[in-house]
Amino acid sequence: MSSMKTFLDWSAYDTYGMGDAYAGIPATGGNYAKAVAVCMNNHQCQRDAKGVMCPSYRITHDPAHSTGARVKAFKAALNGELGEHPFVHPDLAAAMDLCVSCKGCKKECPSSVDMTLIKTEYLAHRNEEMGLPRRAKLFGGLPEWLHRYRRPLAALVRLRNASPFLAGLVERRLGISARRPIPEIVSQPVFATAEPATAPRGKVVLFVDTFTHYYTPEVAEAALAVLTAGGYAVEVLRPVAEDAEPDRPLCCGRTYLSQGMVDAAKAEGKRVMAALKPALAEGTPIVGLEPSCLLALRDEFYSLSLGPEVGQLGKQAFLFEEFLMREGNKGLKLDLKPIPGGKAVVHGHCHQKAFGAMKSMKKVLGWIPEFEFEIVDASCCGMSGSFGLEAEHYEASVKMGELALLPAVRSAPADATIVADGFSCRHQIKDGTGRDAVHVAVLLARALA
Repeated sequence: MSSMKTFLDWSAYDTYGMGDAYAGIPATGGNYAKAVAVCMNNHQCQRDAKGVMCPSYRITHDPAHSTGARVKAFKAALNGELGEHPFVHPDLAAAMDLCVSCKGCKKECPSSVDMTLIKTEYLAHRNEEMGLPRRAKLFGGLPEWLHRYRRPLAALVRLRNASPFLAGLVERRLGISARRPIPEIVSQPVFATAEPATAPRGKVVLFVDTFTHYYTPEVAEAALAVLTAGGYAVEVLRPVAEDAEPDRPLCCGRTYLSQGMVDAAKAEGKRVMAALKPALAEGTPIVGLEPSCLLALRDEFYSLSLGPEVGQLGKQAFLFEEFLMREGNKGLKLDLKPIPGGKAVVHGHCHQKAFGAMKSMKKVLGWIPEFEFEIVDASCCGMSGSFGLEAEHYEASVKMGELALLPAVRSAPADATIVADGFSCRHQIKDGTGRDAVHVAVLLARALA
């Protein structure tokens, strides 16, 4: 088993721990084992100080629910201590149960353990041995389902949200918590793209992810308005004509990765790379709106064997506010006016924090005249994609939100804007406080003259 097959490409870890007697690299698993063994047991993941890591430890204060304990479980699995079929062993399942794939460890652990990626590989093996669970198929395949069955799905979701009986039935059948509304799908996901008369600042490509496309197209509309006002010609990224499904919107594959459906994620990645070919050749900036989706292009794409262009993509892909900050440093001026209320409480998505993108959020919010804002020092909001919708994780999800974020939102003045770029984060804020949060693009569009 030392030449264990892996679903993801772990070659980036090829030289990790070489010649280090203390690395304790497991006997099997090759480069995957090296990725696990980067942990040096310094227990940074067992703390309550500033930062994200580790949300599950923060709500349980049980070291068994920390990144370090997960590493130990994987080391045992890859050393043969969990038998012939370690990936379906209950010990590994228990260790991974509350991992929300927040990427906090990749940023905050001194050894940069990437538990999110390790988890994807684990789930892929588990799915191969046990079959793909029905709920995972539903959550993972969201881009596909939304494209094919948008109208009936939208009607079903509305019906389920309005009927406690139906919500209970769905929980019993699929394990989707009856205690939380499912986000409603918009009836018209397509948005207009206005061609600016002049584009003094050149062209940008806007990557509209699955969540923005089907749930919050107003975020894409707002981003288009702000970028156009800034002097850019905006091209919305579309599939190439040769794509097997040219009319299905592009997707980063995040939903598939989170359920261990690696082959499906690779297929989505290939579609994105094909669509981006001209932009990569021309050096056109690629701007994204949903943190976990855009940052997949800069992170997980390296592990999906999508070719050498991924390195170039890493240099050209920006979150909306990262791009604005970069352009602000090169002379971009947006004509912004004060906003009613003039105050905001800002929550950063875990991946924004993991990739150091909160600096650009601060910078861009500072462009709005007479505007005060406070960034909540919070760990993961607790929704984390489908995690907060899973019946068995609902309570853990709420506890994570209640650590800091939800109390901060509740105590914010009634006229303050709540800003959160993450789709899941906005969902959690609405469920936990009844308040609507907005993407930074929507806020800037409101402030445009």
